[in-house]
Amino acid sequence: MSSVQVDNGSATETPRAPIGDMKLEVVVVPVSDVDRAKHFYEMLGFRMDIDYVGDHDFRVVQLTPPGSEASIIIGSGITSAAPGSVEALQLTVFDIEAARAQLVERVSPRADPPAALDAPGSPLGRSKSGPRRP
Repeated sequence: MSSVQVDNGSATETPRAPIGDMKLEVVVVPVSDVDRAKHFYEMLGFRMDIDYVGDHDFRVVQLTPPGSEASIIIGSGITSAAPGSVEALQLTVFDIEAARAQLVERVSPRADPPAALDAPGSPLGRSKSGPRRP
Protein backbone atom coordinates (compact mmCIF):
# COMPACT_ATOMS: atom_id res chain seq x y z
CA MET A 1 0.00 0.00 0.00
CA SER A 2 1.04 3.53 -0.52
CA SER A 3 -0.22 7.06 -0.23
CA VAL A 4 0.25 9.97 -2.55
CA GLN A 5 1.46 13.33 -1.25
CA VAL A 6 1.03 16.43 -3.36
CA ASP A 7 3.41 19.36 -2.77
CA ASN A 8 3.66 22.37 -5.07
CA GLY A 9 1.85 20.56 -7.85
CA SER A 10 4.05 17.44 -7.95
CA ALA A 11 2.97 14.07 -6.59
CA THR A 12 5.28 11.69 -4.75
CA GLU A 13 4.42 8.25 -3.47
CA THR A 14 5.16 7.38 0.17
CA PRO A 15 5.19 3.65 1.00
CA ARG A 16 3.28 2.51 4.08
CA ALA A 17 4.32 -0.34 6.32
CA PRO A 18 2.05 -3.40 6.06
CA ILE A 19 -0.38 -3.85 8.93
CA GLY A 20 0.13 -7.61 8.95
CA ASP A 21 -1.76 -10.63 7.72
CA MET A 22 -5.51 -10.18 7.47
CA LYS A 23 -7.99 -12.89 6.66
CA LEU A 24 -11.67 -12.75 5.91
CA GLU A 25 -13.31 -15.09 8.41
CA VAL A 26 -17.10 -14.75 8.09
CA VAL A 27 -19.64 -13.26 5.70
CA VAL A 28 -23.26 -12.86 6.83
CA VAL A 29 -25.64 -13.94 4.07
CA PRO A 30 -29.24 -12.87 4.69
CA VAL A 31 -31.72 -15.61 3.72
CA SER A 32 -35.49 -15.93 3.79
CA ASP A 33 -35.68 -19.57 4.96
CA VAL A 34 -32.87 -20.72 7.28
CA ASP A 35 -33.59 -24.47 7.09
CA ARG A 36 -33.90 -24.44 3.31
CA ALA A 37 -30.71 -22.39 2.92
CA LYS A 38 -28.85 -24.69 5.34
CA HIS A 39 -29.92 -27.72 3.31
CA PHE A 40 -28.86 -25.96 0.10
CA TYR A 41 -25.36 -25.19 1.36
CA GLU A 42 -24.91 -28.66 2.86
CA MET A 43 -25.92 -30.08 -0.55
CA LEU A 44 -23.08 -28.03 -2.04
CA GLY A 45 -20.71 -29.72 0.40
CA PHE A 46 -20.39 -26.94 2.98
CA ARG A 47 -19.51 -28.20 6.47
CA MET A 48 -22.00 -27.17 9.16
CA ASP A 49 -19.90 -25.72 12.00
CA ILE A 50 -22.67 -24.59 14.32
CA ASP A 51 -26.45 -24.35 14.43
CA TYR A 52 -27.35 -22.34 17.51
CA VAL A 53 -30.95 -21.51 18.37
CA GLY A 54 -31.42 -18.79 20.98
CA ASP A 55 -34.34 -16.87 22.39
CA HIS A 56 -36.76 -14.62 20.51
CA ASP A 57 -36.37 -15.82 16.92
CA PHE A 58 -32.56 -15.82 17.06
CA ARG A 59 -30.63 -18.49 15.19
CA VAL A 60 -27.08 -18.63 13.85
CA VAL A 61 -25.89 -21.26 11.39
CA GLN A 62 -22.24 -21.16 10.34
CA LEU A 63 -21.17 -23.14 7.28
CA THR A 64 -17.75 -23.47 5.67
CA PRO A 65 -17.11 -24.38 2.03
CA PRO A 66 -14.72 -27.30 1.42
CA GLY A 67 -11.13 -26.09 1.40
CA SER A 68 -12.02 -22.58 2.57
CA GLU A 69 -10.78 -20.70 5.61
CA ALA A 70 -13.76 -18.33 5.44
CA SER A 71 -17.31 -19.23 6.45
CA ILE A 72 -20.78 -17.90 5.87
CA ILE A 73 -23.36 -17.23 8.55
CA ILE A 74 -27.07 -17.54 7.85
CA GLY A 75 -29.82 -17.30 10.39
CA SER A 76 -32.61 -15.23 11.84
CA GLY A 77 -32.31 -12.16 14.02
CA ILE A 78 -28.67 -11.63 13.02
CA THR A 79 -28.95 -8.85 10.43
CA SER A 80 -31.42 -6.25 9.27
CA ALA A 81 -30.33 -6.77 5.65
CA ALA A 82 -32.96 -8.15 3.29
CA PRO A 83 -32.62 -11.67 1.89
CA GLY A 84 -30.85 -11.50 -1.45
CA SER A 85 -29.22 -8.15 -0.71
CA VAL A 86 -25.65 -9.49 -0.71
CA GLU A 87 -24.16 -9.03 -4.16
CA ALA A 88 -20.95 -9.96 -5.96
CA LEU A 89 -19.70 -12.69 -3.62
CA GLN A 90 -17.85 -15.37 -5.52
CA LEU A 91 -17.47 -19.02 -4.69
CA THR A 92 -14.60 -20.25 -6.82
CA VAL A 93 -13.66 -23.76 -7.89
CA PHE A 94 -10.61 -25.11 -9.67
CA ASP A 95 -12.54 -27.12 -12.28
CA ILE A 96 -15.93 -25.65 -13.17
CA GLU A 97 -16.97 -28.64 -15.31
CA ALA A 98 -16.28 -31.11 -12.48
CA ALA A 99 -18.08 -28.86 -10.00
CA ARG A 100 -21.11 -28.64 -12.29
CA ALA A 101 -21.15 -32.42 -12.72
CA GLN A 102 -21.18 -32.85 -8.94
CA LEU A 103 -24.03 -30.35 -8.64
CA VAL A 104 -26.04 -32.19 -11.27
CA GLU A 105 -25.65 -35.40 -9.23
CA ARG A 106 -26.85 -33.66 -6.05
CA VAL A 107 -29.70 -31.55 -7.42
CA SER A 108 -33.10 -32.80 -8.47
CA PRO A 109 -32.96 -34.29 -11.98
CA ARG A 110 -35.92 -32.07 -12.92
CA ALA A 111 -33.92 -28.83 -12.52
CA ASP A 112 -30.84 -27.53 -14.27
CA PRO A 113 -28.53 -26.46 -11.38
CA PRO A 114 -27.91 -22.91 -12.65
CA ALA A 115 -31.67 -22.40 -13.11
CA ALA A 116 -32.30 -23.80 -9.62
CA LEU A 117 -29.71 -21.41 -8.18
CA ASP A 118 -31.10 -18.40 -10.06
CA ALA A 119 -34.73 -18.95 -9.17
CA PRO A 120 -36.36 -16.08 -7.24
CA GLY A 121 -37.65 -18.63 -4.69
CA SER A 122 -34.21 -20.11 -4.05
CA PRO A 123 -33.02 -20.21 -0.43
CA LEU A 124 -30.57 -17.49 -1.32
CA GLY A 125 -33.47 -15.12 -1.96
CA ARG A 126 -31.77 -13.86 -5.11
CA SER A 127 -32.76 -10.61 -6.72
CA LYS A 128 -34.66 -10.71 -10.00
CA SER A 129 -31.44 -10.47 -11.97
CA GLY A 130 -29.76 -13.46 -10.32
CA PRO A 131 -26.01 -14.00 -10.53
CA ARG A 132 -24.07 -12.54 -13.42
CA ARG A 133 -22.64 -14.97 -15.93
CA PRO A 134 -19.91 -14.39 -18.52
